[in-house]
Amino acid sequence: MKKNQFFVSMFTIASLLAFSLTGCGGSTSSTSNMQDSSKTDPSKNIQTVRFSEVIRSLFYAPHYVAIEKGFFKEEGIQVDMVTSQGSDKGTAALLAGTADISLVGPETSIYVFNQNGEKKVKVFYQLTGTDGSFLLSRKKIDNFKWSDVSGKSVVGWRPGSAPQMVLANVLKKNNVNAEVITNIAAPAMVGAFESGKGDFIQVFEPVASMLEQSGKAYLVASMGEAMGTFPETSYVATTDYIAKHPDVIQAWTNAVYKATQWINSHSSDEAAAVIAPYFEGSSKELIAKSIERYKKLNTWPATPVMTKDQLNILQNVLIESGTLKPEQKVKYEDVVDTTFAEKAGKSGK
Repeated sequence: MKKNQFFVSMFTIASLLAFSLTGCGGSTSSTSNMQDSSKTDPSKNIQTVRFSEVIRSLFYAPHYVAIEKGFFKEEGIQVDMVTSQGSDKGTAALLAGTADISLVGPETSIYVFNQNGEKKVKVFYQLTGTDGSFLLSRKKIDNFKWSDVSGKSVVGWRPGSAPQMVLANVLKKNNVNAEVITNIAAPAMVGAFESGKGDFIQVFEPVASMLEQSGKAYLVASMGEAMGTFPETSYVATTDYIAKHPDVIQAWTNAVYKATQWINSHSSDEAAAVIAPYFEGSSKELIAKSIERYKKLNTWPATPVMTKDQLNILQNVLIESGTLKPEQKVKYEDVVDTTFAEKAGKSGK
């Protein structure tokens, strides 16, 4: 099966799954606004927004800050949140109408556009400016070099996902030939590694720090440092939803923008205390350590607009990975709407 056909099939299957989950509850994890889980109050003009996050990770810390600090509530939004465990599933939920906004890899907007379907998806807020995963080794390696991965196996992410393509790009750039295991579902990756699968594993925080703390793995490289600038994760919505609810999109953008400013101007310990409820089982000390790692990578850009240069970097990586043909490159305006992020920045919210 060709890769482009693969992604079409994935979205089709995931769309059907999204429809079925609405009827039976499904296995997708769900978290209502932890600060205020009450139903929508018409007198307060509160709008409930169905939101799908790709995975639960400290990589998306500003989002949890926006909920816990009440920034969404200030903007008139209550967040009804589910964790989709995959950008393909999060995007499928948008297309199926079971989610209003998703936090996913922006490459999905390109895939959807190239399907030539009735619905399109656009990036309206660029949350992260680099890759947030880390490479950990089963054995302690002093003075790690990328050549240490040659001939070894890595438990990685599904084909076509942003972290998988980043790893592939970094390995190629460093002339490394390794076996990357991509057929293990995200929730099962750590278990597979702990049971003996792979010499290395690629994970996000707080999982990286938890594996370190347990002594079961050793952090050897930051994929963000190795990759450099890369638009890893964005808030997206269908063009239909954006057109019908511009006030909601702007309010959402304002809330996350305020949260990003907050987390970048407060200590990691303060941030950890705020978002600890979203990471049960992780100590505040470990959460703070993870946040500090992301801060050092300048993970959360002050300007939340996906730039033309970022889209160009993304599409070049997609082409290099074989998930996009050169003739399928999209125009900036096809997949990005800068209106809301630009307004949030100018208003100083």
